[in-house]
Amino acid sequence: MKKLLVTGGAGFIGANFVYYILNKYQDRQVVCIDKLTYAGNLETLKGVMDNPNFKFVKADITDRETVFKLFEEEKFDAVINFAAESHVDRSIVEPEVFLKTNILGTQVLLDATNKYNVPRYHQVSTDEVYGDLPLDRPDLFFTEDTPIHTSSPYSASKASADLLVLAYYRTYKTPVTISRCSNNYGPYHFPEKLIPLMIVNALHDKALPVYGEGINVRDWLYVEDHCKAIDMIVNDGTVGEIYNIGGHNERQNIEVVKTIIKALGKDESLIKYVTDRPGHDRRYAIDPTKIRTELGWYPETDFDTGIQKTIDWYLENREWWQNVMDGSYQEYYEKMYGNK
Repeated sequence: MKKLLVTGGAGFIGANFVYYILNKYQDRQVVCIDKLTYAGNLETLKGVMDNPNFKFVKADITDRETVFKLFEEEKFDAVINFAAESHVDRSIVEPEVFLKTNILGTQVLLDATNKYNVPRYHQVSTDEVYGDLPLDRPDLFFTEDTPIHTSSPYSASKASADLLVLAYYRTYKTPVTISRCSNNYGPYHFPEKLIPLMIVNALHDKALPVYGEGINVRDWLYVEDHCKAIDMIVNDGTVGEIYNIGGHNERQNIEVVKTIIKALGKDESLIKYVTDRPGHDRRYAIDPTKIRTELGWYPETDFDTGIQKTIDWYLENREWWQNVMDGSYQEYYEKMYGNK
């Protein structure tokens, strides 16, 4: 796998994957395509922009002509599709853009993979396609055989994309794999998601909004562990298979918030309970037995370690998230490419 196409590589997980691959391998080339929507931040990739093994292309994965031309020119060995609209709250307000990017964009990439005979296509999905688990059954976990049962337009769009990927495998023998991960956290996380939002708000002594009673449970996965898992699947995973990637780090939302408050030396009076999200999933929990048995992957970062590393990163990289908060990060692309 000498040349990889990473879609959505200016986003949170995609960017971390770009760094992971270029740091681990000296002989890998990475081409990153990203539309640079509000959550796609080219500043995030500043550290690799001068790397001779890296190339950035601003484009929309639903743009068939541009995508096909890129595939023809670059002759990829693998496609890893991170590109997706991903924020549940936004999907409730504006479902259409999620369906377009997450489903139709996936179709374009699959068609290009087939036409140009790419040896591997990997779809990065989410445990949210399984719906949720009851809070009073800690013995239950999502496995790869858990039926799809979506709760939001976002999760429905991701489930639809997964089904399309599997259909292409069956119909066209497209060499696909799928991974479904639990909630990621770590560096470069856009500050609309729970952990970075709480860190940034707490640093400004602003209210920390918590849905409902804060008892919803998530399985937290440190983003670098996720990147390692994807790399292993792309290299050694079985074509046509789905792999669940979980951190075995379950926490209630309110526990996460209080952990951040304590680490930053703030007061719990900042917590503000707000009206719960419509259709809010109660608990996510993944059984990662399959990927551990077949590929030897396991999450190396426990939550207490990972959350401190994440908080430290936000403290040390204030300029990055301040630029995100005031919108100036969107000017970075024009500075880099506006006159080229």
